[in-house]
Amino acid sequence: MKFLVINGPNLNMLGTREPEKYGTTTLSDIEKEISNHAKEKGVEVDFYQSNIEGEIVTAIQKAKGVYDGIVINPAAYTHTSVALRDAILAVELPAVEIHLSNIHTREEFRHHSYTAPVCVGQITGFGKFGYIMALDAIINHCCNL
Repeated sequence: MKFLVINGPNLNMLGTREPEKYGTTTLSDIEKEISNHAKEKGVEVDFYQSNIEGEIVTAIQKAKGVYDGIVINPAAYTHTSVALRDAILAVELPAVEIHLSNIHTREEFRHHSYTAPVCVGQITGFGKFGYIMALDAIINHCCNL
């Protein structure tokens, strides 16, 4: 099995962006941990990050027929992007939405996700460990289809 891990805007700034909220771990560090976990699970992962909504839509569209599922942290686009929602729905691949912080305990505008309703699940608030949880969840989902 092969999965695509997509990260949205500002996640390339992890490690220096609001370390009191997001910690000092970089996106590269997280990707290494995911890669190691994927090897242990016997699956492949590829990574994609963009700050540009349309580029993320294109990455989701290109995933069809290549990947078995998607792990996605849409970041701020979670709360604004019908385009990401529609792309996830269109490719008909299972997806798990992940957030480092608990979006439901933050500002009111962050409580709504456009993408969660078209994902098989959402993991929020567990920091970098949430990515491992999300990978395990998508593997489990795909194995039990």
